[in-house]
Amino acid sequence: MEMRSNLYANSEVAAGNRSYSEASEYSYEDVYVNEDNMDAHKTRSTEKPAKIASGTNTAGSTCHRLTAVCLGLLCVLLLAAITVLWVKFTAERNQLQTRLNNVTNQNEQLKDNCCQNKLAAIDLYGQQGWFYFRSKLYYISLEMKTWSEGRQDCNNRGADLVIINSREEQEFTVKMVGNSKAWIGLTDTAKEGEWKWVDGTEFTTEYWKENEPNDIDNNEDCVEQTNKKGWNDNACSEKQMWICEKSAF
Repeated sequence: MEMRSNLYANSEVAAGNRSYSEASEYSYEDVYVNEDNMDAHKTRSTEKPAKIASGTNTAGSTCHRLTAVCLGLLCVLLLAAITVLWVKFTAERNQLQTRLNNVTNQNEQLKDNCCQNKLAAIDLYGQQGWFYFRSKLYYISLEMKTWSEGRQDCNNRGADLVIINSREEQEFTVKMVGNSKAWIGLTDTAKEGEWKWVDGTEFTTEYWKENEPNDIDNNEDCVEQTNKKGWNDNACSEKQMWICEKSAF
């Protein structure tokens, strides 16, 4: 009886040991399975952000490349525009410089011509009594003749009786006359009251003395410059000094 009791007891112990062993095996297997599941979960958890990060990096790189390309194109266009403007500016500057050079050369030539002519006029004045004033030469006679004779003398000198067109010229001829009188190139011999210069033009500026012209005895058809800073009509047969005028150039 005791032997049976021991056998049963041993059987129960063995069964208990198998149960414990099996439970232990299951426990270890569950741990391994759980660890595998956790590793797999960790792997999936880490893979997703990697994929997301990879996608984000790809989009960012593409955006950066597009930005770089756009900036490059803008730089190229800006450089092209600057080049075109520079070429245009250079061409216009060269044209302006050429025009300026031409004008400068022309001015220098005019100066040279003017100075040469003025020197020639001064020499002429020193030799024959001509005065230079504003591109014109003026001669006042030292003798007295009628209006027609005085004009003929001017013609013989390559000139004509003076034509006065400005206040400055009027004042200049008054100084030439001084305290005397001198014929000028104004007359109404063709038609009474229609005063004309010797070149056939009507006068547009007049410097008559007070109460002149008065045509005394209906015989005063020629004009003289007086020392009173004004014109006076007188008989053309009167003998006066005269003033000739011609271009200096």
